[in-house]
Amino acid sequence: MYYWRTDLHLDSTERAFLKQHHINKVYCRYFDVVMSDDGTEPKPNATIAFTDTLPAGIELIPTVYITEDCMQKPHKDLAEKLVKRIMQMNETNHIGNVHEIQIDCDYTSKSRATYYQFLETIKSQLSTIHYQLSTTIRLHQLSMPVPPVDYGVLMVYNTGDPRKWQERNPILDYRDVYPYLNKLAQYQLPLAAAYPVYQWIRNIQNVRIEHTIEAAELLKVKKTLEKERPCLSKAVITYHLETDNINRYKTETYEEIYHH
Repeated sequence: MYYWRTDLHLDSTERAFLKQHHINKVYCRYFDVVMSDDGTEPKPNATIAFTDTLPAGIELIPTVYITEDCMQKPHKDLAEKLVKRIMQMNETNHIGNVHEIQIDCDYTSKSRATYYQFLETIKSQLSTIHYQLSTTIRLHQLSMPVPPVDYGVLMVYNTGDPRKWQERNPILDYRDVYPYLNKLAQYQLPLAAAYPVYQWIRNIQNVRIEHTIEAAELLKVKKTLEKERPCLSKAVITYHLETDNINRYKTETYEEIYHH
């Protein structure tokens, strides 16, 4: 599962869920990297606090979200600073059992070359300590050359245009996934898949709109993707760990998501 809050703190429902579904990895957002207000350089933002620990036996994967504008040109030492900061956070908070770092970025054809070079630098940093490197892959990125990482996580959410919410669910709609299926089979990188279990609530012209995925739609998309690329069922991630999300679906739905 992804853990995307600014404080690592689990309640009894969340702990029970991890155990019940044999979750063995938690991708934990450590901080974001955003451009400074004056637009000169990237800086960390919204760093997580660790007031709690994950249950024993669960591997924690530090995950960093980088905004795309940070990758429109190279920034000296950014990769080194990022790795160093993660290591310091692990040390300060006594976090062991770490073997991987994940970077999340919605790179475009414009920022791709800079981003891939940035990943190369991180990868060479990590090779000395035998860490893996992974990155998120959005559906529109499947048509680009593959990034220099050990594997990618196909993000099967936020697939729609939020402005067209009356006709489509912007979190996930089969019709928005369908056009990318032909790219999936031949994509030359090992992939895991991440599915949405969250709700998106927003106000549009003072009306409260709630976007929630129907279990049937989610499972239909999952089945279709796995038909195109059967190995996608080997590593399944959900976004994100929170009691409200756990309670949103029946246990059977989660079992279908996690166990093919």
